[in-house]
Amino acid sequence: MFIGHYALGFAAKKIAPAVSLGALFAACQLADLIWPTLVLLHVESFTIMPGATAVTPLVFTSYPYSHGLIPLIGWGVLFGLGYMLLVRSKIVAGVTIALLVVSHWVLDYIVHVPDMPLGPGVPGTFGLGLWNSLWGTLAVELGLFAIGVLVYLRMTKARDKIGVFGFWALVVFLVAVYFANLLGPPPPNVATVAWSAEALWLVVVWGYWIDRHRFVRTL
Repeated sequence: MFIGHYALGFAAKKIAPAVSLGALFAACQLADLIWPTLVLLHVESFTIMPGATAVTPLVFTSYPYSHGLIPLIGWGVLFGLGYMLLVRSKIVAGVTIALLVVSHWVLDYIVHVPDMPLGPGVPGTFGLGLWNSLWGTLAVELGLFAIGVLVYLRMTKARDKIGVFGFWALVVFLVAVYFANLLGPPPPNVATVAWSAEALWLVVVWGYWIDRHRFVRTL
């Protein structure tokens, strides 16, 4: 799953309005932010097999540290507590961030074939395999994304033109990347995928930038 994760980041603004969109993005995508670095360090691995599923040619052979349920619970607790201590936020902010981190496993469990691990050395992999259906995947991800964007728009209002055009540019960018991955040719090699995935950090920065140009509405 890709834009489905960002959907939860957008929507979480309703629960924790004081938390920047950048921090919410970092939380919901923490697994995918850690993953490419671990791949480049040869700690985790995947292969490219065109036709492996209807949605992606990537076969995730080992990623227990970035995508294991138990490690993600740990990452979530650390991220949530760290955020609370760093910005002196309320507990709801820390809990929201922690739950967003863990939500990555839940959403991936829905779309992945049974390759989602519980943790390093823990037997068993899981997944409902929605990726075997292109139209099913599109319906779920685009539906979630539309809801998340609408929730964020209802919760915030632009301070200036950057808050308007920067926000919509991000939405268009995420959707464009999503369809490019769906419709484009298989990637040439593992390293290309990993280095491209490192660029997701720019979306986190983009989220912080946009949020500084929007304010929470008084409901």
